[in-house]
Amino acid sequence: MSMSAGVRAQPGEDASRGFLFALGAYTFWGFQPIFMKAVAHIPAPEVVAHRILWATPIAGAVLLMLGRTADLKRALRSPRTILMAALTGSLITVNWGIYTWAIAVDRAVETALGYYINPLVSVLMGATLLGEKFTRAQIAAIGLAVLAVAALSVRTGGVPWVSLSLAFSFACYGYLRKTLPIGPSQGFFLEVLLLSLPALGYIIWLQMHGEGHFLPSHPGDFVLLLACGPVTAAPLLLYAFGARMLRLSTLGLMQYIAPSIVLLLAVLVFGEPFGTVRAMAFGLIWLGLAIYTWSMLSNRAA
Repeated sequence: MSMSAGVRAQPGEDASRGFLFALGAYTFWGFQPIFMKAVAHIPAPEVVAHRILWATPIAGAVLLMLGRTADLKRALRSPRTILMAALTGSLITVNWGIYTWAIAVDRAVETALGYYINPLVSVLMGATLLGEKFTRAQIAAIGLAVLAVAALSVRTGGVPWVSLSLAFSFACYGYLRKTLPIGPSQGFFLEVLLLSLPALGYIIWLQMHGEGHFLPSHPGDFVLLLACGPVTAAPLLLYAFGARMLRLSTLGLMQYIAPSIVLLLAVLVFGEPFGTVRAMAFGLIWLGLAIYTWSMLSNRAA
């Protein structure tokens, strides 16, 4: 964050501000299903297209305001960076699409499970793709997650693909996102900028065929789809600012805020079922996350 001339923030001040930024992001993500329920009558691909399109000018305006366009100009001259941004943008679009659809069809509990599993999937990817060695705690945590998925699979007669798709798509996004040689806010703008043209084309195609919902004659839908921009961009930008000011271990603990809120909303507000098997599966995941988090904090304190 930019500071007044000649004045630098103290580390403690940065950490406090970073905590507030990250808390705002995770809380925003946690309550996002309420908005997704409001647009549940609109097909998920159309909602995602509007999320991309209207997030683009917001992300661009923030970059201009902060004066962080130099990295972006260099990135636009690099075919490799553009290709990687298109790939990461496509991955997050898939993630958004599954999430938007799942909330609309009353599968919010499964989305919460997916984002609880995500950090353990990231550990698994680090071992398989980067050659990182598992610790005993990580093996135990991943084993508990596998047991949870197996229990749900037996109970439902099929793999919980919504949860796994969300976890793996977001973990892949995070892994590949690190390859972009630009900051988080610049990278987000580059991703949505590259995807905005096909998103706009899809929206125009829907409107031309009478299937779109972005019409002034439907003011409710018109406003909701415009709101997709700030609903998408705000938490991502808050997270980007917070991540720069906080230790990774702090972010690791805070990432459980969003799925916890989603789970509470799903059960208490949306009335989704949460039976014995689901409770057992979530208990295994929470135990695994507790072991994983304890191990992470212990290693940093050592």
